Amino acid sequence: MVRLALLGAGRIGNIHGRNVLLNPEAQLVALYDPYQPNADSLSEALGCQQMTAEQIFADPTIDGILVCSATDTHADLIEQAVATGKHVFCEKPIDLSLPRVQEVVAKVKASNIIAMLAFNRRFDPNFALLQQRIAAGEIGEVEMVSIISKDPAPPPVEYINVSGGLFRDMTIHDFDMARFLLGEEIVEVSAQASCLVDAAIGEAGDVDTALVMLRTKSGKLAQISNSRRASFGYDQRLEVHGSLGMLTATNVNEHTLTSYTQAGVTQAKPLHFFLERYEQAYKSELAGFISVLNGADAVLPSMDDGCQALLLAEAAILSVQQGRSVAVSEIG
Repeated sequence: MVRLALLGAGRIGNIHGRNVLLNPEAQLVALYDPYQPNADSLSEALGCQQMTAEQIFADPTIDGILVCSATDTHADLIEQAVATGKHVFCEKPIDLSLPRVQEVVAKVKASNIIAMLAFNRRFDPNFALLQQRIAAGEIGEVEMVSIISKDPAPPPVEYINVSGGLFRDMTIHDFDMARFLLGEEIVEVSAQASCLVDAAIGEAGDVDTALVMLRTKSGKLAQISNSRRASFGYDQRLEVHGSLGMLTATNVNEHTLTSYTQAGVTQAKPLHFFLERYEQAYKSELAGFISVLNGADAVLPSMDDGCQALLLAEAAILSVQQGRSVAVSEIG
């Protein structure tokens, strides 16, 4: 059985910590959070001891760590895991600095640890099935991918100030999905962005509405539509067009009941929050990590996948700033 330690007892740490308890192939043996109320509450709920980060890395009986702490701690914690031979499951991003991410990726590649970046959307049942059907050749060669990703409401400006901005924080998931579905590396990025939802976001130097176009070397195209506001709920849709047909994945609604009356046809709204929408994806991604630690053969999102998505984010930012298409090779 894999023995894991949790670093970070906030909202996402709660999710992953509780999902370890549901997995019969793993045991959560310790957690650490510098904010003591969070650490006390979650350690009691999960029935595990509290340890310092130093104690966790020094404990030879702990096989791996779950990095769910503040973004600015991720890179250092991954490097400590490399140094102590512990496997890593890390929430995105590795870091907001591309050079720093590249340093970490190089160290991970030179090590023997298993390191997974938690791009949870790859593990959503519908999105994963769509990718499997693409790989099976159902729609022939992929030609176009359309990704729609809109939050129900903007986050507080305090979050915007530390998030790295829309492209590094929100669109980063969509950049990864585009790579996942296209099956080829993206070579060119063109982006347009505005602040239409919350003036305070613009005052903080960020945008809240964006359209991004991506192109691979062979000419495959992907488009991403982002907004920090969708009044009807959390809007998460995919469409993939190929030479033999098309696959789509629609929103997951609050329930499946549909009403047909003289007044019209009505359905439930999409699930409102990402924690609800991707509940199963969070369980599946962690289960995948644990299964690989137990010897299973599976492909996990790597630290390099995180680096590649950040490259695309940086290209999108430059595209908006300079009003032109940007070759990814310009970035790094």
